[in-house]
Order: sequence, then C-alpha cells, then structure tokens
Amino acid sequence: MLRIAIAGCAGRMGKALVQAAVLQPEVKLTVATVTHGNPLKNTDVGSIAGIEALHIKPVDDLHKVLDQFDVLIDFTIPASTLLHLSICQKAHKKMVIGTTGFSDEQKHRIQDASNHIPIVFAPNMSIGVNLCYELLKQAAAVLGDTVDIEIIEAHHRHKIDAPSGTALKMGEVIAQTLGRDFNEVAVFDRHGITGERERQTIGFSTIRGGDIAGDHTVLFASSGERIEITHRASSRQAFATGAVHAAKWLEDKQSGLYSMSDVLGLTQP
Repeated sequence: MLRIAIAGCAGRMGKALVQAAVLQPEVKLTVATVTHGNPLKNTDVGSIAGIEALHIKPVDDLHKVLDQFDVLIDFTIPASTLLHLSICQKAHKKMVIGTTGFSDEQKHRIQDASNHIPIVFAPNMSIGVNLCYELLKQAAAVLGDTVDIEIIEAHHRHKIDAPSGTALKMGEVIAQTLGRDFNEVAVFDRHGITGERERQTIGFSTIRGGDIAGDHTVLFASSGERIEITHRASSRQAFATGAVHAAKWLEDKQSGLYSMSDVLGLTQP
C-alpha cells in the first residue's frame, strides 16, 4: 500500500489533505509535518484535521521519518517546499507539489530535481480546473486575435500570493496557444490613465476576501458578444482529492516532471 506524507498538516490545505487521504483505501497516511516549534506537535493528526484519531503525531523534521513514507504531498510555502524537495531528492522520495508563488529560479530547481525523482507539480489539482485548461486552449485557438482576454480570480483573505498560480497557468496556456510570449503580454496592474487596451495583452484582476476557496473566470470579449469560462471551487476538498489521486498515479512512475494533465490523461500523445 502506498504510504503518504502530508506537509503542513495544521494549515487549511493540510487539514483538507489529511481528510482526503483517510478516505482513500488504496493509500495509507503515515507521516504528517508541522513547522518547527508548532504547539500542535504532540496532538493527534486526526484531531488537528477535525476527524477521528489517526494515532499519528506530526513531526517537525522530515529527516526523522524518511523510512516511513513513499510520496510527500506539499501545499506549504515556497521556502518550505524547496527544503522538502532537497530532502526528498536525496532520499529518492516522490513528491506532489501544489505550492504556488515560486519564482522562475525556484521552478528551475524543481525541474532539476525531477531529473532524479518523479514529481507532479501543478498550481491546481482539481479535475475541473484542469479540464478548463483544455477548454481555454480550444477557445483561444478558435477566437485567436479577434478578442480581448482578461482573467479574474478571487480567493480568501489569507492567500499570500497574487495572482493565483491557477490564474497564471491559465494565462500561460492561452499565450502558448496563441504563440505569444507570456511575460511580454501579461498585464497585472492598471491604474490611472492607461491608454487604449492593446489587443495582444492578457489582463489579470485579483480579488481577496472572506473565505473564497477559489474562483477563476477567463473572459474572451469582442464587439457584440463575450465568452466566459469559469471554475468555482466550493471547498478545498476538490484540490485535496486531486492531490491524493496524483500521489497514487505517481506510484509506478520514473523520474520526471509531470502535470495534472498527465495524471488525468489529458496530455496529447
């Protein structure tokens, strides 16, 4: 049976991952981590997640439990994820990474590590969002340069990066389909007198408030009509369930960097 470790089990996403993992009969949750000095270190992981006792206590040092798991699921912060990445690479442990907010240099480190271990790296693990990526490719290919493209995303007030990794991925998918350089066409801020909108640009708008789990809308606007492709998450469970599914998929995979499109069989041969 596949043994799973969950990083940051005391966080909002960590709790959702624990809840999702215990519902999957094909996997066994054997390890969970908390930050160094966390007062929950001596608390049962199930109690932390608000479910029945699991008889597992979290650890604050992954080195101590390397013989107790096969795959680490990490939805923490870039610095923590990269520390775990280094540990897993040396120990030849698989990883599922859902952390967002990485710099380009940090993403290259993940790419380099995937030469040694199998990694699923995706800003959003939900099936619905990954289907949206495919719909966006189709819409962009058909509509081409005849529309203005805007991406609007909303998340809870605690999210620390903006725009969301999912919104950025949506923009990258569209730019690649249209043969545009994403870094040149992405517009993240409009204020004051901006002048007329340039057709080639892809605009981003960010909302932060309340407990919004995650809303993403891509707007294709032309004269006389507009098309909107929207995904709304009602809870974090969609992301958590997808992450556990990705961990199971990794079980027999060789070293490489994989996306959720690979996991879901959406990648074109």
